[in-house]
Amino acid sequence: MDKRRMWELIRPYLMVLPAMTGIILFVIYPVIYLIKLSFYKYNLLNKDKSKFIGTDNFTQIFTREDFYAALTNTVVYTVGVVALTMLLSLLIAVWLNKKTRLNALVQAGIFTPHIISIVSVALVWMWLMEPNYGMLNYLFKAIGLPPSQWLQSSKTAMISIIIVSVWQNIGYYTLIIVAALQSIPPTIYEAAALDNASRFKVFYKITLPLISPQLFFILIIMTIGSFKVFDTVKIMTAGGPNAATTTLVYYIYEFRTNSIGYASATGVVLMAIIALLTFVYFRLLSKKVHYQ
Repeated sequence: MDKRRMWELIRPYLMVLPAMTGIILFVIYPVIYLIKLSFYKYNLLNKDKSKFIGTDNFTQIFTREDFYAALTNTVVYTVGVVALTMLLSLLIAVWLNKKTRLNALVQAGIFTPHIISIVSVALVWMWLMEPNYGMLNYLFKAIGLPPSQWLQSSKTAMISIIIVSVWQNIGYYTLIIVAALQSIPPTIYEAAALDNASRFKVFYKITLPLISPQLFFILIIMTIGSFKVFDTVKIMTAGGPNAATTTLVYYIYEFRTNSIGYASATGVVLMAIIALLTFVYFRLLSKKVHYQ
């Protein structure tokens, strides 16, 4: 085999080698090691005392009430963030669909929170939601509404976290939907106008199907991201009050020092839940996605 033919054979593998090296080192290996640790009672200070315990960590997970409480909090957070963000992003995107100078400024404005550090966002919202001196309660009192405890009450802490997450991410997903709307050929709407189709029918029968790939992408990405939420919870509530905002990732974080094996097993369970949800999404919704 001559050198040129040899180069043609190995060139594709050399081209993907840098990317594959990163994936193996920072994705595949950590996942394999995580699964390995989940079968051990791991002592972080003395590895010699670590011992293999089989599936005991997983048995413990499914018999602890605090795990189910964290899972419930994560599901509530995910449903709230995904539903509100997709609905509001779609409404705002339809409003911003026309190419005007004002709309361009609005798009830049609503995208800004997405590029700001979550620490800064969380600190600002913590000030706004301060029960006694916060701006939100001041506005509530000004319009005759009762003040809220926001992050200080277990009844309102989760919805407060959801509000912050929606506010930060809504601009990014709005721009994705705006780009999808502007890629729809105008001739399709012209044909619908000739048939005297109502606005609702045009939106439901034409617009939604044509932007369904982008909506499906947003649904998958947001579900995965919401199930892995940590930073907002850590900064704003630290899982409280009364564990009302303890999500699965924060739950894993709490066991980071004294029970590495149990934390690893919970991470494996979280990974399995996300994989199952993704599979269900593709199984149920992929056929309803219309590609042009």
